[in-house]
Amino acid sequence: MRSSFALLTIFLMLAGSPQAEPILEFTLAPSEDLINQPVSVDLSGLDWNQGAGELVLYRVDGENKTMIPSQLENGMSPKLWFLPGTTIRRGEELHYEIVKQPGTGSENVMTSRTDRDHITIFADHKEVLKYRHSMIEAPAGINPLYRRKGAYIHPLRSPAGKVLTNVQPADHYHHYGIWNPWTRTVFEGRSVDFWNLAEGQGTVRNAGILSTYSGDLFAGFRVHHEHVDFLAPGEDKTALNEIWDVRVWMPDIEGEPVWLIDCTFLISCATDSTVVLSQYRYGGGIGFRATEEWTKDNSTVLTSEGRTRQDADASFARWCLLEGATGPEERSGILFMSHPANRSHPEPMRVWPEDAAGGRGDLFFEFCPIRHQEWVLYPGQEYVLRYRMLVFDGVLDADVIDQLWRNYAFPAHIKY
Repeated sequence: MRSSFALLTIFLMLAGSPQAEPILEFTLAPSEDLINQPVSVDLSGLDWNQGAGELVLYRVDGENKTMIPSQLENGMSPKLWFLPGTTIRRGEELHYEIVKQPGTGSENVMTSRTDRDHITIFADHKEVLKYRHSMIEAPAGINPLYRRKGAYIHPLRSPAGKVLTNVQPADHYHHYGIWNPWTRTVFEGRSVDFWNLAEGQGTVRNAGILSTYSGDLFAGFRVHHEHVDFLAPGEDKTALNEIWDVRVWMPDIEGEPVWLIDCTFLISCATDSTVVLSQYRYGGGIGFRATEEWTKDNSTVLTSEGRTRQDADASFARWCLLEGATGPEERSGILFMSHPANRSHPEPMRVWPEDAAGGRGDLFFEFCPIRHQEWVLYPGQEYVLRYRMLVFDGVLDADVIDQLWRNYAFPAHIKY
């Protein structure tokens, strides 16, 4: 997080600057408790993009004004994002104003860096995750069909630096950290499996980095994936295009730093042909292969409906909590949240039984929107799946988990 010295420097710079007239005044008035989750203010229609300077957010308490870190998301629908910094209780109202004034020249807290193999996201110089965009070969002596041109996240680390993902494990060489290929599909009359790479029917590959971004509050990237059909006559043929937009935040929850990772997956047909995502227990959504440290003896699963690893598989949930040991006396975990606009929400899941991986009970989880019903994708249409991961160390208080999902699903109300 930004050091106290840096914050003091910025405060003194701003205190010595003449206060500009507000561009916008608004009130944050949550209809239920808001646990320090991202809040956005719509800037559409405002004359905010003229002249020099940058947008600065202040919380207004009578005659007192306190600068609040914020970050601009520019585009067709510009927004200013901020974190309240603490839990806001239902019925409370906080007042803010946005002004434009000279920039501080401060260093980004959240950064995205790209090299020949990865996009790496850092939070205050601590690595959060790596997204692979280049080819990774199959392990030595293993079927080369297991190679894959990126399109996955690994490693994902906890705030304490613990690695929570696994790639190319010996029991499933086609598992890649956090990833989401579709499994049983029908494209141009052909059955194509993009998940089980050794079948030789298809793969998912990174087809380009569209953008990366850094800032005071969040960093992320947008990348293009292709679901490629190896069975097409002549050359390989792309059946589906997919855009990943991954955004990483670093709020405090109950006094402890966590990562919030917002994933938006935009899916569309790559040709004039439909793609049928057949009903199956694996495919799409968001998949997670946990660190090999997590087994049936030291990890747990809990869903929003109160199910555990014994009965979570094939059930539906709004969120799923996975956690386990990451040291002799340490634990870490991920809270996976499904957005209510997703297909089949609450979403069905694939959760490995406790006798998986030859009885070790390694942990695999997936929100799987086609678990119980096929999904037909039509040319010319776009389909969106949204998920949030909250990554933490220690124990996440059960009393706040459902509220965290509600804060994600139903953003706090802004009064202008």
